[in-house]
Amino acid sequence: MRVTLFATCIVDMFQSDVGIATVEVLERLGCEIVFPSGQVCCGQPAYNSGYVEDAKKAMKKMIATFEDAEVIVTPSGSCATMFKDYQHVFQDDPEWRPRAERLADKTYELTEFIVDVLGIEDVGAKLEGIATYHPSCHMTRLLGVKDAPMKLLSHVEGLEMQPLPNAQNCCGFGGTFSVKMGNISEQMVDEKVDSVTETKASYLIGADGGCLMNIGGRMQRRGKPVKVMHIAEVLNSR
Repeated sequence: MRVTLFATCIVDMFQSDVGIATVEVLERLGCEIVFPSGQVCCGQPAYNSGYVEDAKKAMKKMIATFEDAEVIVTPSGSCATMFKDYQHVFQDDPEWRPRAERLADKTYELTEFIVDVLGIEDVGAKLEGIATYHPSCHMTRLLGVKDAPMKLLSHVEGLEMQPLPNAQNCCGFGGTFSVKMGNISEQMVDEKVDSVTETKASYLIGADGGCLMNIGGRMQRRGKPVKVMHIAEVLNSR
């Protein structure tokens, strides 16, 4: 299958290893990867801050950039959700709504694509140790992807998964929320770090870079010896 990669800003600027792992996993599963150089931010930060009209400029750019894609895959439940939301943003625009709907119909988060489209649950990954998984808010509550990551992780050889207490709780990132409401965000991420510590896991795994940066940064400041990994990196472990 010919897959067009939507890398996301966080992967592009902070987590390039996640992008590399995503490409290598998909290629190993038989996919041909296309990377449109014209991709930019999906517009989510501006949109969530209330600057809808400003965000539309980036959204239109992304719709046009990915218009010819057969299927779009991104290693982020949050950014995949934003692509899905374009159709609502442009619901009163007769030109852009159908184009946004077509984009939404062919956009998938990485684990969702592997399990639900390719029909694969075992990618041949190997990683020794105890791990716990943080289900991000956008990915589970808005995108509705809950089972795919756990199915894939259950087949990683050598990996023992421990349930995360209060897993449904937000980590406190929320994009600009962590900046605007820093004191509240700090208390939320401290609760998440305490939950991770309770599992005695060596690895914290997630599927959204923003959450992993937030939780990982707090764990580092508190001196917690837990390695933070994006699920793409885990699936690429051999």
